[in-house]
Amino acid sequence: MKQIHSHIDFYLIGISNHPSPKLNDDVLKLIKKASVFSGGKRHYQLVKSLLPKNHSWIEISGKMDSLIQQYKNFEVSIVVFASGDPFFYGFGNTLKRLLPSAKLKAFPYFNSIQLLCHKTQTNYNNLKSISVHGRDWTALDEALIHRHELIGVLTDSKKTPAEIAKRMLQYGFDNYSITVGEALDGNNEHIEQLDLTTCSTKMHDNLNCILLKQIAPKNKHFGIPDTAFIPLTNRPNMITKMAIRLTTISTLELQNKKVFWDIGSCTGSVAIEAKQHFPHLKIVAFEKRTECNNIIGQNLERFSTPGIELIIDDFFNLNLKDFPIPDVIFIGGHGGRLKELIHRIHEINPSVRYVTNAVTENSTNIFIKELTKLNYLVSTNIIQVNKHNKISIHTAEQK
Repeated sequence: MKQIHSHIDFYLIGISNHPSPKLNDDVLKLIKKASVFSGGKRHYQLVKSLLPKNHSWIEISGKMDSLIQQYKNFEVSIVVFASGDPFFYGFGNTLKRLLPSAKLKAFPYFNSIQLLCHKTQTNYNNLKSISVHGRDWTALDEALIHRHELIGVLTDSKKTPAEIAKRMLQYGFDNYSITVGEALDGNNEHIEQLDLTTCSTKMHDNLNCILLKQIAPKNKHFGIPDTAFIPLTNRPNMITKMAIRLTTISTLELQNKKVFWDIGSCTGSVAIEAKQHFPHLKIVAFEKRTECNNIIGQNLERFSTPGIELIIDDFFNLNLKDFPIPDVIFIGGHGGRLKELIHRIHEINPSVRYVTNAVTENSTNIFIKELTKLNYLVSTNIIQVNKHNKISIHTAEQK
């Protein structure tokens, strides 16, 4: 019985940067039979000589919704050329997201980070691959805080090897070397391994990727000593003590949360400790004291904790919808307006988890009363560190 092949909407062909792409016979036959092709401007220059004379080319650039509409104008299979592996931070993932019902078939090539590992004979069994191409620093920050020994990074024209090196030096990650692979597989291929300081001053071809290799371990505290933080001037005790801090972080239950707000951050101790243990978190730290801007900034760098968004302003003057909605908050300070603060938070997320450390009976009473009215279940742990005041750690979660 003759086998019937289901229709394929998109064939995804991974190609290298080689001036004459090396394609297998199946791909060459596919190209010969096809009439509609797509890819970036650089891809077209690489494969143009292989395409049938009367072909249509749809350039991948600009807005994706417009591109998808162009695709829908054709009823035949479309052959898409992509760099390396289409499903490694590639166009295959975009198609799956925007056209989830489309049938795809991929013919992948090595992705650029794999190529760089091959060309430098690097064992990449434990490689952590991330991308900052058209993205923010989140993935790189998380990988560094996790202390991954080998990190592969896809860069772009703004987050260059030099900018990456500068960020790593700023936050004390000087325990890595950086290997830059430029125009891999192309005529101008160049690979070099540098220290971060040297790399921070160099320019590289825009078409590059990098490997960050740990050359020495970097200590990571489980509980940062109170005396290690830069404190508020003349107020060394104005900090959440380590024992309280770790208990507080435990009660926040951050492991499955996405966005954490630290309100009244002061020296940044709770936010920093939370980010150290849960690097995946999006953390926004709010503090109204202007002198804390410099203090928290220095503490972030001192403890190698990039990626925390710091807002220096009166919390009650802010439009809270301008920030990512929290699923958990810690109230470290409220300026005597705890009731108002609770209700403002409740308006943007009525199921948020609350944790606060209360010293006074008045704060305790307000917290319990207001959140009980909002149908929350409140639990309390009381801790005293040395001769300091007893602290009531209150947790509130929806029933």
